[in-house]
Amino acid sequence: MPVSLLASDVTLGYDQSPVITGLSLDVPDHSFTIVIGPNACGKSTLLRGLARLLAPTAGAVLLDGQSIQRQKSKDVAKRLGLLPQSSLAPDGITVADLVARGRFPHQHALRTWSRDDEAAVAAAMAATNVTELSRRLVDELSGGQRQRVWVAMALAQQTGHLLLDEPTTFLDIAHQIDLMELFAELHRGGTTLVAVLHDLNHAARYASHLVAMRDGEIVAQGEPREIITEQIVEAVYDLPCRVITDPVSGTPLVLPLGGRRP
Repeated sequence: MPVSLLASDVTLGYDQSPVITGLSLDVPDHSFTIVIGPNACGKSTLLRGLARLLAPTAGAVLLDGQSIQRQKSKDVAKRLGLLPQSSLAPDGITVADLVARGRFPHQHALRTWSRDDEAAVAAAMAATNVTELSRRLVDELSGGQRQRVWVAMALAQQTGHLLLDEPTTFLDIAHQIDLMELFAELHRGGTTLVAVLHDLNHAARYASHLVAMRDGEIVAQGEPREIITEQIVEAVYDLPCRVITDPVSGTPLVLPLGGRRP
C-alpha cells in the first residue's frame, strides 16, 4: 500500500534515555491506524516522533519521502495535524478564536483571512458540536468541552494526515462514540489518521490498521481481527481475557477475566 508517513529505524526518547530503539512503522495511506499498548510502552513517544515534536537520535521519520525534521514547520502543518494528549489554551481566548488558529498554516503575507478560512472553522465547529460555544472562553469549559474544541482546531487545519494522542480523554461514553464516529467519517473521506487509544474495544471497532506495542517495541500489527486475540492481549497487557464477536459491529470484543497476571 502507498505510504506517505513512516518511521524508519528510529530511536526516540528523553534526556538521553531512549524509550524506543530501532523501531520502524509504515502508516498506510488513507488508513485509520490505532496504536495500543500499556502505559509507558512508547505509544505517545512514537506519535510525538511522527508529529515532528520529538527528533529521533537515530533513524528518520519521513513525510512524502523526505525527512520531516528537514522540512519547514509551516509546510508540515499544511499536511499533518496533531491533537496532543494535553493542551493549554491562552488565557482569555474564545472557542472561535482558538479553532481559528488551526488556519495559521494557510496564512501568509499575501493571503489574509478568507471565506475559505471562515468556512473551514465553521465546519470544524459544527462537526465537533461546539458551534454554540463559539463565544465562550475556553478556560470556562468543562474538560470534555475543551477536548472537543481542540479537535475542532485540528480539523480546521484541513490536513491529509491527522495524529491523535488519546483523543477521547475526559469524554463520557456518548461523546467518545460521537468523536470516534467523526474520525471514522474522516477516514472514509480519505484522511489518514493515527491515534493512540487505551480502549481496546474502540480500537477494534474503528481501526483499519492496528499496532500493538510493549516496552518500546511493536509486538504485532495488522487488521483488528488479527491483533485483538486472547493470546496477543495477554502478551501485551498481562491480562487474561476472552475475545468474542461484538454483536453490533461484528468486530472483536475484549472481556477481561480479572486482574493482571503477575
